[in-house]
Amino acid sequence: MVEGGKSVLELLSSDLETEHVLVTAEFASQNHAQLPARLPLSIATEAELTQLGTLATNTTALAVARLPEEKPLPPTLPEAALLLALDEVRDPGNLGTLLRLADWYGLPGVVLSLGCADAYAPKTVAATMGAFARVRVWERDLADWLPTLPPGVGIFGADLAGDNVHRLTLRPAGVLVMGSESHGLTPGVAAALTRRLHIPRGASGGAESLNVAISAAILLDNFFRNQ
Repeated sequence: MVEGGKSVLELLSSDLETEHVLVTAEFASQNHAQLPARLPLSIATEAELTQLGTLATNTTALAVARLPEEKPLPPTLPEAALLLALDEVRDPGNLGTLLRLADWYGLPGVVLSLGCADAYAPKTVAATMGAFARVRVWERDLADWLPTLPPGVGIFGADLAGDNVHRLTLRPAGVLVMGSESHGLTPGVAAALTRRLHIPRGASGGAESLNVAISAAILLDNFFRNQ
């Protein structure tokens, strides 16, 4: 289920299969050219859209789409580009924001551990702000998958005892693994890391930790800083 006008339009412009769309009359009038003629479409009130969905209010559109089939994960990807891997990130809002980050930096996709939130749950989809339609997602047991990567592929993870990321020159290749905000990386995944990265806190900073999506944004920016 895809909720909100922007997300529904992103869905309709993607290669995902849409089964039905419900829109308000005003939204249909304003976006007539972007609503495919052969698509099953119903006019609904704002109250009906809100009642059917999960948003506090929905004044525009709601759509039902088929879940995409998982495409094969090219084995050369971690050598040629940077993948984001998420280890038991269970909050759908955080997961959606991380998928949005992957879209912003043009990552080829995101690998999710078996304990992550559902990448296509309504709250996750809403948090991606349309990125769900562009970012590929693969599901793997990370503790089993990471050790199978070719020798020389960098497997990076955040760690308070890691190297100061601001002093490193990184290139966007390999795998960046982010763990849950409360528990960090699981032991099997942590053991597969080839380099640990640390985001230094400011001299007068007092926060105990950073949100996982904020941490990922800072680390990703350092990977792409010299591109």
